[in-house]
Amino acid sequence: MDPSQEPFYNDKHSRPNEKVNTTILIISDSHGEVFETKPEYPAADVVIHCGDLTHGSTLREYRQTLQLLQELDAPLKLVIPGNHDFTLDPAAFQRIVGEAPEGITREEICETYGDDGEARRLFEEEDPCIKFLEEGTHAFDLENGASLTVYASPFTPSRDGGMAFQYHPDTGHRFAIEKGTDIVMAHGPPLGLLDRGPGPGGRLGCPDLFAAVARARPRIHCFGHVHGGWGAKRVVWRRVVSEMRRILRILIMELVR
Repeated sequence: MDPSQEPFYNDKHSRPNEKVNTTILIISDSHGEVFETKPEYPAADVVIHCGDLTHGSTLREYRQTLQLLQELDAPLKLVIPGNHDFTLDPAAFQRIVGEAPEGITREEICETYGDDGEARRLFEEEDPCIKFLEEGTHAFDLENGASLTVYASPFTPSRDGGMAFQYHPDTGHRFAIEKGTDIVMAHGPPLGLLDRGPGPGGRLGCPDLFAAVARARPRIHCFGHVHGGWGAKRVVWRRVVSEMRRILRILIMELVR
């Protein structure tokens, strides 16, 4: 996605309503890939990575994504995991390790995936500019003088739950996004917006996330997960958005026609 230049309030200035232009570079789903020709990314005030740092959650892939992030010119880099990054989800990691074929030793697993918490420490200890965000609300004072409030969540819906940071769509998930949040960074999309899967009629977004974002109305909502949904869309909020799922789905279909 092209970087966004958005004015955010600067609480440090003597005039509380003064705004500061802030350049935000948003990337996602790098999957530990090494590019033969490196993309030319512009300098930014903030880099946001919306998850799927790897494909198979190996230490090698994490190191390659770490190198990508270190090459980006920004004083603050915010990162969340995605469903492929199962070593960052302790419950998923234990489940997947438990499903390993017989004969694979603990030493072999550690060599490929690391010990518990090793992948996360790799990011946090190697580069102080990188901030690994837990689900929830976070506040940052930027070097350019602006202040940002960011809500982060790595969770996506899945009926089989075979990967990381997943919940069953019938159960849903609570996204506790507060009003006044500047940026929502999630791994997956909301239902109906940039969420079409590869199959016919396959919308992969989450209605709970849409409802939470509609209530909070952040300045920017960034996400990845659905590779075919890359890009950006400017939206205009309706005056009233129902929280009822049945009505919500109708409104979403109207929005994306």
